[in-house]
Amino acid sequence: MKILLVYSSKTGNTRKVANAIGEALHICPVPVEENPDAAGFDLVIAGFWVDRGTADARMKAYLGGLVNQKVAIFATLGAEADSEHAAKCLENGAALLGEGCEVVGRFICQGKVADEMVAMMKQMFPAGHPHAMTPERLARIERAASHPDEKDLAAARAYFSQLCLGAQ
Repeated sequence: MKILLVYSSKTGNTRKVANAIGEALHICPVPVEENPDAAGFDLVIAGFWVDRGTADARMKAYLGGLVNQKVAIFATLGAEADSEHAAKCLENGAALLGEGCEVVGRFICQGKVADEMVAMMKQMFPAGHPHAMTPERLARIERAASHPDEKDLAAARAYFSQLCLGAQ
């Protein structure tokens, strides 16, 4: 099976996950900035960092350009990976795929929130706003700072190894 592993990363979280997947599958991850041609690949594994509930702008454009591909997506986000928000982010990312694409896998794990994003949110959202920096939100951001950890990376390796074994 010929696999393309492409990713977009802001803080290095998604790159870490892509590298772990690449190690497990013995393939080299390609940054989305290189705009790799997916033609001729049996599977495209595409990873993104979550920006406003969906893929970041670079990955949005890339996913939209895929046509008639089998695609497995993965993502990193500041929220807990088992949250409703995380599931919705994967759903939103899958919805970006171009014509005739089939989603064959989805994986998400928590990742550190960019420092500039935290600073921006502290300035933008006053107390009482749904995105205000409450003690609970700040605690979640602090917990996210240690991710993706080795457990997350092992889970990504295992998930994509199993996915690709099952697809052969």
